[in-house]
Amino acid sequence: MGIKMAEDHKKGEKLAEEIGEKSSRKIRAKKEKHKNLWYGLGMFGLVGWAVSIPALLALALGIWIDHSYRSKYSWTLMLLVLGIALGCINAWYWVTKESRG
Repeated sequence: MGIKMAEDHKKGEKLAEEIGEKSSRKIRAKKEKHKNLWYGLGMFGLVGWAVSIPALLALALGIWIDHSYRSKYSWTLMLLVLGIALGCINAWYWVTKESRG
């Protein structure tokens, strides 16, 4: 019985901690002013740069590899797709980070 009570106590503490975190986020959100146009444009710019920089770097590397080493595969195309994928993951990370506050 003692072990069961200890487990229930730990679950209760975890639940209380989660509720506390959610309520603090709500309080912070209410204190913040509504996000304006500039915030939206800034977020749009952040997402754009977060995707375009890795894509352009990967593209440049692919072009360099294609010109330096002959291959039957297009490194430019493969690295461009990889750069876009990494950029999308990067943008997703920043958007979720900003939305959490």
